[in-house]
Amino acid sequence: RRQYELLSMSDQEIVTDYFNIMQLLVNSMKTCGESLSDQMIVEKILRTLSPRFDHIVVAVEESKDLERLKIEELQNSLEAHEQRLI
Repeated sequence: RRQYELLSMSDQEIVTDYFNIMQLLVNSMKTCGESLSDQMIVEKILRTLSPRFDHIVVAVEESKDLERLKIEELQNSLEAHEQRLI
């Protein structure tokens, strides 16, 4: 739980790697009995992305229903934006 709470994306990290780390931590927490909804995970990811994604986070928050947004959809959207940044 502590690793999950402290996790945040570094400036050099790519979206795929960040989501992989997040998924490993979430799976470990669920194995230990924690219950995490997709909404909680999506909100955590949006809060902890690197600053280069700030404008994308704003767009996602305004255009998507965060209660129904799936983690995979968020990842696909962020990866597409990341490709444009490179």
